Amino acid sequence: MQLKLGDFVRFVDENIEGYITRIIDKDMIGVTDSNDFEIPVMATKVTLVHGDIPDDNNLVQNRTQAIVPVAEFIKDGVYLGLVSDQHSNVIAHFHLVNDTSYQFLLAFSTEKGDHFKGEFAGIIAPHTAVKIFSANMGDIQLWPKFRLEALYYTPASVEPKAPLVFNQPIKGKDLSVAKTEIALLKQKGWLIRLDVPPAVLDAQKLKESFFK
Repeated sequence: MQLKLGDFVRFVDENIEGYITRIIDKDMIGVTDSNDFEIPVMATKVTLVHGDIPDDNNLVQNRTQAIVPVAEFIKDGVYLGLVSDQHSNVIAHFHLVNDTSYQFLLAFSTEKGDHFKGEFAGIIAPHTAVKIFSANMGDIQLWPKFRLEALYYTPASVEPKAPLVFNQPIKGKDLSVAKTEIALLKQKGWLIRLDVPPAVLDAQKLKESFFK
């Protein structure tokens, strides 16, 4: 049984229920009960209350995509959307937010020291958001480095963009700004832009600055 942050579980040997708020290691988890007390417990000593339901977001699926007229085609707007779990503010969920008209073939993994872990692989449809990772907000200093690569695709007569590559950790300063309404998630959270356009160098201003 694969347990994840945010799962609602029941202890096998005790009358205790709660949400998983920490993955301590491969054998131990932290479960926060209704009194907001986090209890460390062996993963084998809990069971999912609602059953182990597969998450379709973790499967590579073939999805049809309507052809968008070139005049209405949106080329930019790819974000990491970070929102709190609806049951526990301790848990943070990361979503790939695709505001563009492109379809993405996404591969996402995490890096921590010399340890690598594949977290998500799948197709992200245009104008959708898909959860790709969860973490404990209290462990922000311990969050792994994100390694995200995405290929742009569209059946429309639009030149595909170069692959999107994001390879860096999420730091506290990324969350130092105020939360914003994330329309695709219908919730307030933080948006981290991934397809930031490269800075345009103004040669004339550079020349004037040099002579000053």
